Amino acid sequence: MASGKQSPRQKMINLMYLVFIAMMALNMSKEVLTAFGLMNEKLSASTANYAERNNALMAGLATKVEEQPAKYTSIKKDADRIHELSSELSEYIEGIKTELKTSVDDPKDYETMDQSSAMDEMFFQSGRISPKGEEFLNNIKTYRESVAEILNGSYPAIASKVNVQKEFATEEENVEGAKVPWLKYRFEGFPLVASITQLTQLQADIKNTESEILSSMLSGQLQSDVSLKNYEAIVIPDKPAFFSGENFKGKVVLGRFDNTLQFEKVTVNGKEIKDLKAGQVVLDFPAGNVGEQKITGKLQYMENDSLKSIDISDSYNVIPLPNSAVISADKMNVVYRGVQNPMTISIPGVSNVSANAPGLRAAGGTGNYLMDVTTLQAREVTISVSGTLPGGKTVSDRKTFRVKDIPRPVGTIRGEDGSVSMQRNSLEIANVGANLPDFDFDLKLNVTGFKFKVPGQPTIIVNGSRLDDRAKAALRRAGRGESVQIYDISASLAGNSSYKLKKVAPVVIELTN
Repeated sequence: MASGKQSPRQKMINLMYLVFIAMMALNMSKEVLTAFGLMNEKLSASTANYAERNNALMAGLATKVEEQPAKYTSIKKDADRIHELSSELSEYIEGIKTELKTSVDDPKDYETMDQSSAMDEMFFQSGRISPKGEEFLNNIKTYRESVAEILNGSYPAIASKVNVQKEFATEEENVEGAKVPWLKYRFEGFPLVASITQLTQLQADIKNTESEILSSMLSGQLQSDVSLKNYEAIVIPDKPAFFSGENFKGKVVLGRFDNTLQFEKVTVNGKEIKDLKAGQVVLDFPAGNVGEQKITGKLQYMENDSLKSIDISDSYNVIPLPNSAVISADKMNVVYRGVQNPMTISIPGVSNVSANAPGLRAAGGTGNYLMDVTTLQAREVTISVSGTLPGGKTVSDRKTFRVKDIPRPVGTIRGEDGSVSMQRNSLEIANVGANLPDFDFDLKLNVTGFKFKVPGQPTIIVNGSRLDDRAKAALRRAGRGESVQIYDISASLAGNSSYKLKKVAPVVIELTN
């Protein structure tokens, strides 16, 4: 409307315009109110359907507990708790809805439910959330945290699918850059029918979440795991290969190992197996000739008072007796002085293996060794290996490795080597170091001293890894663009200072100021 002094006629026109807008808003509001009421009825029907489905799922779970208590008792306990939490929160919300409906004469006359006072007085006081509102938020939080704790503790796969924390979050909402409390954003100032519809939607979300969780507990992967029809017979040998003349040793299990399974009869390769222990069939028979050998048979079990069976079908390989060892250096076929060289030494199919060589020692774990040739003057070293086969026969082998010194280190300044450009003040505080570029071992070198040369000035011997006062004074007399040199760097291996490294390459610094 225009501002400033207005005539009585203009004021009347403006007032009539406002009344006209209000009448239009009132008519639209009634249509919207009715739409909210119809939506609320539909959501109530959906919630009732979810509740019936959840009761059926709980009944099915109770039946499973009777059939297989060892598998389902703990699941039933968690499902009961989730069902209890869902029912408590839904009933609490229903109580709030009932209390709100008492503020109107006819809860079905949606066009009269246009006021927000009933909800505002319940959840808010003096612009703040009331104790009743805090209670409402705390009940949602209890449900959210309790259900999430059950899922995250025992059912991570379901927790990743059903995000309870996100679905029932009550954090502040971002409205045009401002933070608004969730309760105010969702309920304050809304028509009563809209608030009741929001509460019904929350009930539907609760029942839907419960339904998804219970369904996941009873179907999908879990249902597949506990149904014997979906198990696969798996042959597990004691070792991956067997020598000619040995007995095959291993076991047959069904799918995920289940020590509650009881078999009626087991036949493998045409013979009945009597050695049945805790859901396993223990196998012990001649391995056969060299090559692939088949294992076939049947597992018979009782399910729903009828005899059913699962076919056994698998294979294993029989390999000839070995006549040589497999020896490999983890860092090439070279060993270095001054370091612990890791070695892997084994004979395929033989667990009792011994290895001998100067500086060689076991490092824990089957086949793991460390070799220290620091004091060895020869340019080669030979490793001898022997092992005893299952039949008592001994096999042996040997392999020669080259012995090399650690390569020549290079000097560094501020981690850079070769020719470096640097400001004078940066050089004064920089660390002088040494490293081994492109070396297979990650070694740390300690610098204990070096020589510092400025053109036209005497060479200064520095102790430590930084310029001392004399070196800094000489540096200040150097001209811009001149190159100073750090050479004869004294470096040693960290943890092995007795090893004499090759001469360290110098580093040249061009002064930029």
